[in-house]
Amino acid sequence: MKTLKSGKLLRIFIGESARYEGRPLYEWIVVKAKESGLMGATVIRGIMGFGARSLIHSAKIMRLSMDLPVIIEIVDSEEKIMDFISIIEDIVEDGLITLEKAEIKFYGPNS
Repeated sequence: MKTLKSGKLLRIFIGESARYEGRPLYEWIVVKAKESGLMGATVIRGIMGFGARSLIHSAKIMRLSMDLPVIIEIVDSEEKIMDFISIIEDIVEDGLITLEKAEIKFYGPNS
């Protein structure tokens, strides 16, 4: 694999309860990223957050939320990220997709 010096960081913000094709949306996105040959994907579960509807979701002990925030991060070349966005943009109906420059310092199988 050619080592990239720069690329794009794709962040997808969704709720944990979002689903697509019968499974969690974050899981579908990660599997689709792997099928698309992207470098990798990481799902991060938040403990508190709010979005476009301004509803606060929290993992507080007294009130466990069933829809905690989830962020999926993917880094790859701009071309591959833009192609992937075209696959997911109509599927992420309730969330936020951001894109920023990424400087890639290291990528390897032993990381």
